[in-house]
Amino acid sequence: MQTYDITLTISPDMVVWPEDPPLSLERVSKIEDGDVANVSRMELSVHTGTHVDAPFHFLRKGSTVESLELKTLIGRAYVLEIGEDVEQIEVEHVKNSTIPPRTKRVLFKTRNSALWSKAKRHKTFDKKYVAVSSEAAEYLVNRGVKLVGVDYLSVAPFDDVTPTHEILLKAGVIIVEGLDLSAVSQGRYNFYCLPLKIAGSDGAPARAILVGV
Repeated sequence: MQTYDITLTISPDMVVWPEDPPLSLERVSKIEDGDVANVSRMELSVHTGTHVDAPFHFLRKGSTVESLELKTLIGRAYVLEIGEDVEQIEVEHVKNSTIPPRTKRVLFKTRNSALWSKAKRHKTFDKKYVAVSSEAAEYLVNRGVKLVGVDYLSVAPFDDVTPTHEILLKAGVIIVEGLDLSAVSQGRYNFYCLPLKIAGSDGAPARAILVGV
């Protein structure tokens, strides 16, 4: 069984959401300076790179990331590939798709993923990324989906971020953003996503992998 690391590598030059602080990583202890060990300090938004959104991210009284259920973050998932000409994921892209019945976890592979496969050249945030419309989010909720993953830094369109997030998070759907699906084909996989267990946080960076079935 093949294992795919679908996590973005965290580095100081990575693309971040325009309003988020850039990542800072520095060594505060250095062996070459006489210290007994190398020790680094990192400062970043909890929504950096591959990360999970908790309900508190958009809901005033929503639960925080340490309370998310692992049984939702781990399990069978379906990667749905969306055509490169699609500007936004709409209801018809989901309704008329090959997603198997009773699927609880859907990961959307769009043209966004090609940006990560060329990470050394992708240095500027792309406001025209492919996102999930609010109507498609509502359809996914009604279909019983419990986790939605996307291959850019937001599940919602850049110019209207609230509706899609609110619909999913109010329904208890876990959102995973910033996945690199460039090396993954459409189909079923075992999905493992482990966000950092940060008390009281609206989100957390995560390590995410897919294992072929």
